Amino acid sequence: MLQFSLFVRSVLFFVIMTIATVIWAIACLFFAPFPYARRYYLTSRWNVFIIWLAKVLCGIRYQIKGAENFPDAPAIVLSKHQSAWETIFLLPMTPRPLVFVFKKSLTYIPFFGWGIALLRMIPIDRKGRDAFAQVVTQGRRRLADGQWIIMFPEGTRIPVGQKGKYKHGGTRLAIETNAVVVPIAVNAGECWPKNSFIKKPGMITVSIGKPISPEGLNSAEMMEKVENWIESEMRVISPHVYSK
Repeated sequence: MLQFSLFVRSVLFFVIMTIATVIWAIACLFFAPFPYARRYYLTSRWNVFIIWLAKVLCGIRYQIKGAENFPDAPAIVLSKHQSAWETIFLLPMTPRPLVFVFKKSLTYIPFFGWGIALLRMIPIDRKGRDAFAQVVTQGRRRLADGQWIIMFPEGTRIPVGQKGKYKHGGTRLAIETNAVVVPIAVNAGECWPKNSFIKKPGMITVSIGKPISPEGLNSAEMMEKVENWIESEMRVISPHVYSK
């Protein structure tokens, strides 16, 4: 009976999310002439709605730890990646507009791609040899404009309780742009698992670490600090997972 209830709630969530995505995507075309700050705010209301919908229909609540650690300075956010939930949640919930580094091909996706194309994200062609150079060039502009850049150092969603290989792209960018790194640990995969249609009720914790300066560090050393903090914090926010 419980599984059936979760299935029905997940179906309703999917249907309403799909309808909302189409509506917001069309609305984004009308937002296009607005100044960037207004356009970003209006477009990200989709994210706020989806997080609210997940709470109401699927029982997915959240709490934030360490919000005071967000700096008033150019920053690169490096987050644990277990679920689609954090990609939706973080966009409207940080003090400055967030810019994702993503595959250029995503902008061609109907509806979804239309929205992200208007938000000054950093699309890259991974087939090109100068992919990182593209990120640095555009990243400098975005940071100078007051935006933050977010990357997932593990590269893809990692199953709960596991750890992927932390790649150095984010810390290389931090060193190139002299921006601090803000590490984030999040256990969203416990409620919104990778490759799972069923959403589970529960409390997601988003834990924000203190900024890490690139001063005196190379990219590998800096990433080691990021990885150590995130993985240690995952054991704090999900002790029932890591004690097994």
